[in-house]
Amino acid sequence: SITMMGAIPIFLMPTRNHLGIIGPIPKEEFEWKNIKKKIDANPFIKDKNVVPRVMTLTQSTYDGIVYNVEMIKEMLDGKVDSLHFDEAWLPHAAFHPFYKDMHAIGADRKRTKKSLMFATQSTHKLLAGLSQASQVLVQDAEEQKLDRDCFNEAYLMHTSTSPQYAIIASCDVSAAMMEAPGGTTLVEESIAEAMDFRRAMREVDDKFDGDWWFKVWGPDHLADEGIGERSDWILEPNASWHDFGNVTKDFNMLDPIKATVVTPGLDIDGNFGSMGIPASIVTKYLAEHGVIVEKCGLYSFFIMFTIGITKGRWNTLVTELQQFKDHFDKNAPLWKVLPEFVAKHPRYERIGLKDICQQIHEFYKSRDVARMTTEMYTSDMVPAIMPSEAWAKMAHKEVDRVPLDQLENRITAMLVTPYPPGIPLLIPGERFNKRIIDYLYFARDFNERFPGFETDIHGLVKAEIDGRSQYYVDCVRQERDITL
Repeated sequence: SITMMGAIPIFLMPTRNHLGIIGPIPKEEFEWKNIKKKIDANPFIKDKNVVPRVMTLTQSTYDGIVYNVEMIKEMLDGKVDSLHFDEAWLPHAAFHPFYKDMHAIGADRKRTKKSLMFATQSTHKLLAGLSQASQVLVQDAEEQKLDRDCFNEAYLMHTSTSPQYAIIASCDVSAAMMEAPGGTTLVEESIAEAMDFRRAMREVDDKFDGDWWFKVWGPDHLADEGIGERSDWILEPNASWHDFGNVTKDFNMLDPIKATVVTPGLDIDGNFGSMGIPASIVTKYLAEHGVIVEKCGLYSFFIMFTIGITKGRWNTLVTELQQFKDHFDKNAPLWKVLPEFVAKHPRYERIGLKDICQQIHEFYKSRDVARMTTEMYTSDMVPAIMPSEAWAKMAHKEVDRVPLDQLENRITAMLVTPYPPGIPLLIPGERFNKRIIDYLYFARDFNERFPGFETDIHGLVKAEIDGRSQYYVDCVRQERDITL
């Protein structure tokens, strides 16, 4: 929408720990004086007293961090036309008091005075909608109402004239399922299942008595039974388990149904251990044994406990992780551990599981990739031209395909997005800096050494030249000086 509408974006900078987990945007970033500084510093905003049209916030983050919406409303009501909360992974929150004030719109929530409230939700992710089912919730402010005709015109411009009515019907079914008391019970069961999984993982850890095992990221204290207290999941300032620094008390919470499983090899401070198990290998093993995770990082992978999940299904995951540990400790050959993967990549057939884990771990360690990625995502992104202008250059083929060694200070014409975590590093119109280029070099070298375990980066163009993979990015064509 930024590139289509010619919008001028300014960004609020989130925190990030060395495990690669995206943390909350600090509360100070939402304060109007700091937003005003960003407006004043942006070269494309001519009217420095302009009222921003919309604030869009990911609620929750990929790893389950949610924000206290009431605090944000108090800071920005009337300062921004519309407050938009992208609740793709949070539609369940309105149906249980565990999430009080940690979601955008609810029947008992006080209206804003001037700013419209929007929440966009992926009904298919956390509720019972069919694939692609989603919905937009709107709450009028006391002094401003939604222009329904204008909204409808915009909606019709971007939707199909041949809608899939089964998807629409599934949204109605999902809403009916969540009516009290049934909806509250379903959400509570999801939280309970997630808590049982977390406790089970700790019990297995205790049984191994100091030997390595997987950790589940979250607060140190877990209730002995049931779902515990909401306060257990509030992010406390400077708590070592999250490593997001001096967060504001009561501003953020970790949603317990979102579980990030951490593999050995990297601690919260970004220090590499002598032994390591990259998460990409664990998730390949799980996939070959019928367990599909939501996303994968360097040394962590993410699962969710959605409503209607089969009780105790997490036992399968725990069992497979125990089996992985057994294979690892015995250094079982990959033809036995990952037969489907080895069929596609026979070069790994006789390599042991422990050996390949250690080889990739040592490569990560040699490049200090944990700190590299943290510094890369928190580095200053310099806007050079408007995103819409940069994308127009791409559409009109006014671009150069630039090799990595010539990228510094060039203006990207497209999104540059590493997977994981699937968050853009650059948007069209921003300049490449050295930290980002260093990461692209790392990805190139890693992919060359470990085919089959490639780091995928959307926006990176690959070409085979003289038997070697070369990488390029499409950048805005530079004006060349012409001397007559």
